[in-house]
Amino acid sequence: MLGVNIDHVATIREARKINYPDPVEAALLCQARGADAIVCHLREDRRHIQDRDLCRLKKAVTVKLNLEMAMSEGIVDIALDIKPDQVTFVPEKRKELTTEGGLDVLSRKNRVKKVLQKMKRKGIEVSLFIDPDMRQIRASREIGARMIELHTGRYANAQNKKDLKREYQSLKNSSKFAKSIGLKVFAGHGLNYKNIKPLKNIKEIEEYNIGHSIVAHAVFVGLGKAVKEMKALVK
Repeated sequence: MLGVNIDHVATIREARKINYPDPVEAALLCQARGADAIVCHLREDRRHIQDRDLCRLKKAVTVKLNLEMAMSEGIVDIALDIKPDQVTFVPEKRKELTTEGGLDVLSRKNRVKKVLQKMKRKGIEVSLFIDPDMRQIRASREIGARMIELHTGRYANAQNKKDLKREYQSLKNSSKFAKSIGLKVFAGHGLNYKNIKPLKNIKEIEEYNIGHSIVAHAVFVGLGKAVKEMKALVK
């Protein structure tokens, strides 16, 4: 399955603080071209997706709507009110350009479990964005998570064959372990039209969440074609 993150359509809009391009229009086009889910990240600093975008996405999108979010009180309240189909808890730093690593579930068990249970009571599925680390995977299962998204950043940024092989094996081992203890496994961050291909050999990964590379490719070929090409690779 392919989840398309439309944050960076909003990034282009917010560069001028105008009303286009519209991320909701982009989401509908992605959906029409084969996206199985629409992903967006409502950041605390509102650098791209805005509250009104999330409200409109909830009304417009018919595939799964996956909200990436920090576990800050204000964002939690918005998620509980809007009720996306799924939320993905991610770490968030104000000055980071993009998410820099996975959520440290191990050291924040009580907080993560508390917010996770709040979401579940509202009928919202919860995924935890974590590094491919056995301890984090085990901790995620222990607090009641049913799905995780493995952070593929180190794999995507590997500078040589040795590092690439190591990070690929880490993702493979982590995926197998997560699946063996009853977790659904997703993957995302830094994935593009080239590095997605080897990951298809990891059968435990059910869904890939990809945004920046699709929007970047769309600059040259159009959003519909960019989504269609990525969906073909994922299939």
